[in-house]
Amino acid sequence: MTDGLRGKAAVVGVGLSRTGEVRGFNSLELMAEASMNALADCGLSLKDVDGLFVGSTTNAMATVSAAEFLGIRPRYAAGTFIGGAAFVANAIDATMALNAGLCDVALIAYGSNQRTAGGKLVVISEQQPYEMDYKPVYPITSYALAAARHMHQYGTTREHLAEVAVAARQWARLNPRAFRREPLSIDEVLASQIIARPLSKLDCCLVTDGGAAAIMVRSERAKDFPRKPAYFLGGAAETTHRQIAQMPDLTVTGAARSGPRAFEMARLAPADVDVVQLYDAFTINTIMFLEDLGFCPKGEGGRFVSGGNIAPGGSLPVNTNGGGLSCVHPGMYGLFLLVEAIEQLRRCGGDRQVANADVALIHGNGGVLSSQVTAIFGNEATL
Repeated sequence: MTDGLRGKAAVVGVGLSRTGEVRGFNSLELMAEASMNALADCGLSLKDVDGLFVGSTTNAMATVSAAEFLGIRPRYAAGTFIGGAAFVANAIDATMALNAGLCDVALIAYGSNQRTAGGKLVVISEQQPYEMDYKPVYPITSYALAAARHMHQYGTTREHLAEVAVAARQWARLNPRAFRREPLSIDEVLASQIIARPLSKLDCCLVTDGGAAAIMVRSERAKDFPRKPAYFLGGAAETTHRQIAQMPDLTVTGAARSGPRAFEMARLAPADVDVVQLYDAFTINTIMFLEDLGFCPKGEGGRFVSGGNIAPGGSLPVNTNGGGLSCVHPGMYGLFLLVEAIEQLRRCGGDRQVANADVALIHGNGGVLSSQVTAIFGNEATL
């Protein structure tokens, strides 16, 4: 594994649009709002952007459409679409493009009005030939299958899953931008409506509107901007399947391979990570990713998250904005992982700020545990 990209690029600006329920705005408008906020964050303008990375669940040519809407003509444009993991992959792609001189200022952006447009989780997906006869509810049925297998194999319980939802809500209560901030108990999660056994409504992510954006430049320019940069230290991806019927092991995700490679590039280990941002579309995700990324042994994830271990005050801060379960989830959550990680590294997390956060790991998930992308960022002290 080469560490040639370690420290080669940095995030110098991040921005969010209005989130939650934002009536009267379409996906491109929310993407643009977040992009303008990210540019303002680092003192740049649209005319400075010459690299563009955009994804969408509803627009097959999202980057091209975004360039037209923003009124720019980037000299490098890409639109990797591997589900919600795409935006973590974009951070790797942008680092490569910047390092190769293909662009100087890379904008990664996303927007969706999923909540006000329809109010339901709607994704582009081809037919599922091995599952369709059983009338699955896509994608929750697939995640429920993985959860059920994990429970059978390792003794994980619904209480363990509920611990994840409650921890996310406790972080959200510290975040004024979070969509759901009311108190939540384990008993309330257990009592909520079962959607696909063993997953209940409160084991599932939100459906919201919102946009996010990040600006990346080469590291030699990073100190020229008003906010503290967050440097790319390592990243890797792994794709294992498309449909859940083809997942090699329902209890092991591609994070078990992307994580170690990202750590190798970063020259770090799980013990060096101060804050973790995981794609928590469902509560089982957090448990499986913590195992596969090396924060606890395989099969111990349920016990690891228990007792508030990943909540405020716990030993490992996970999803400090409230995650997709309680903060925001407009179709795809990946870019919000990056924004929260950068805010933590900048020490601007407000009441949810993690003390001495120097290294942040973000992990994106796409499809039905299909694509996994891990990236590690750090402040100047980590270079």
